[in-house]
Amino acid sequence: MYDLIIIGSGPAGLSAAVYGKRAALDLVVLEKNPMSGGQVLNTYEVDNYLGMPGTDGFDMGMRFREHADKLGVEFKEGTVLSIEDLGDRKLVHTDGGDLEAKAVILAAGAEHALLGVPGEERLGGKGVSYCATCDGAFFRGKTVAVVGGGDVALEDAIYLSRTCEKVYLIHRRDELRGAAVLQQELFGKPNAEILYSHVVEEIQGEEAVEGLLVKNLKSGESFALPVSGVFVAVGIRPGTELVRELVSCDENGYVLAGEDCATDRPGLFAAGDVRKKPLRQIATAVADGANAAVSAANFSRGK
Repeated sequence: MYDLIIIGSGPAGLSAAVYGKRAALDLVVLEKNPMSGGQVLNTYEVDNYLGMPGTDGFDMGMRFREHADKLGVEFKEGTVLSIEDLGDRKLVHTDGGDLEAKAVILAAGAEHALLGVPGEERLGGKGVSYCATCDGAFFRGKTVAVVGGGDVALEDAIYLSRTCEKVYLIHRRDELRGAAVLQQELFGKPNAEILYSHVVEEIQGEEAVEGLLVKNLKSGESFALPVSGVFVAVGIRPGTELVRELVSCDENGYVLAGEDCATDRPGLFAAGDVRKKPLRQIATAVADGANAAVSAANFSRGK
């Protein structure tokens, strides 16, 4: 039986692993993907992590993993199916077998929210993308659209404007929500156009994306917008399905846990994007991982 099982290997999970190892815990990190790092791997540039300005997201993810490897952290790849509370221990069921631990940290991160419009699922991977840095190269010299108004949407639009002929940013509100510095950078891109108070009603195309049906929320009129690709950046959904019957969550599925990352289920902790908090950034995920590991160490030792 382990002292600690960490579910997820993004910044929160890897930070928890480092702090857990430094606390001499016998721990294992469970990851469903063959590469650690989480969403940061798909970030073109990270410019707000202290001491590492202008860092490539992929490189940052690899450096986080290398730190854990140097401390001898054990990793197992697989899908977690469920978590069972047995009182004095937690039983984690995976597709590769069952594991037991005194404490569990859920650091499963989040996944991209969908638009939920006709054509989105059918044309997924055929012009519909949720990662500009992953797929942007396929649209060099073409016209594309980004849907959203937060930091990720602005970063995607800026990134795509460097290689695409034209970039539309479609946002349902009359002002953007992203950081002011990102807004100013986007405003300075001559090939970027912002469509405020607009929504996508349908993604059109037969074998690949050919255009969008867009509605002006103020006039009520709909029109066709020819594009070769659409990048969806309308938010994230927390990976909390495993614990929603075990711990308290808010209406959006985020786990209710304080700064110590302790949930209302003894021995179960939440760190990173799965936890309800005002700011979800790499820095706050790393901080959560540290807090969760210290809390888990105290719990496993009966403190």
